[in-house]
Amino acid sequence: MAAINAADVAKLRRVTLAGMMDCKKALQESDGNFDKAIEIIRKKGQAVANKRADKEASEGVVLSKVSADGKTGAMIVLNSETDFVAKNADFMALANKILDLAVTKKPANLDELKSLPMDGGKVGDKVVEYVGIIGEKLDLSYYEKIDAAHVQAYIHPGNKLATLVGFSKSGIDVQVYKDVAMQVAAMNPVAIDKNFVSDVVIAQEIEIGKEQARRDGKPEEMLEKIAQGKLSKFFKESTLLNQDFVKDNKMTIRQYLQSVNKDLTVTEFKRFTLNL
Repeated sequence: MAAINAADVAKLRRVTLAGMMDCKKALQESDGNFDKAIEIIRKKGQAVANKRADKEASEGVVLSKVSADGKTGAMIVLNSETDFVAKNADFMALANKILDLAVTKKPANLDELKSLPMDGGKVGDKVVEYVGIIGEKLDLSYYEKIDAAHVQAYIHPGNKLATLVGFSKSGIDVQVYKDVAMQVAAMNPVAIDKNFVSDVVIAQEIEIGKEQARRDGKPEEMLEKIAQGKLSKFFKESTLLNQDFVKDNKMTIRQYLQSVNKDLTVTEFKRFTLNL
């Protein structure tokens, strides 16, 4: 049997993120063959993943990050079965490694992200490998990206809620970008502005408004007018640019942005929350 030294064990751990003892055992089983040791760890991960396929991975982390030039942002969700694992340093290292790759490579969708090469395999394979290391079901369940003149990321403490916001102009005071990203986190808007709200949602809100007015005993001929008034309130409360600014409710987000630069607006945003 080949001699297994600490340097080889450490190298295998860097590549696979497996525990030191798992790496040592894999190297011993492979008689020191590094590639075979990687395959042993991957097979172990797949075996554990198959056993835990029916488990629910409803915990985890939501992370967002922006590229060095500030023009691309990515958001991912890596799920685990328990919050204990979600706080594990190696789990977080894996999540951040995937996020960094997403920011750099800018895949078009989640399937493309899972297919990107990482540490001698693919991202999706690496997640499966880690199932064997940690003993819980893991799932890379969500990925979105934004390209804009400037993109701002925000992660709420605890890593259960994150946002990405794209802006029309770069070079603005970074606090302005942060304020809006935090507004999206706090107020959960459904769209940027009322013209971004889908016809389906508008129809639902009108019907809800009519039904509420009907239950309040309002005349049938007044229902449409009342519903339209409630729809205007919905636009005010639920669309980002029309919401009151949480740090100064005397102005809307649109007014806040225009007070900084008349051409500054939001072009896109993403928000994801996990078990809040």
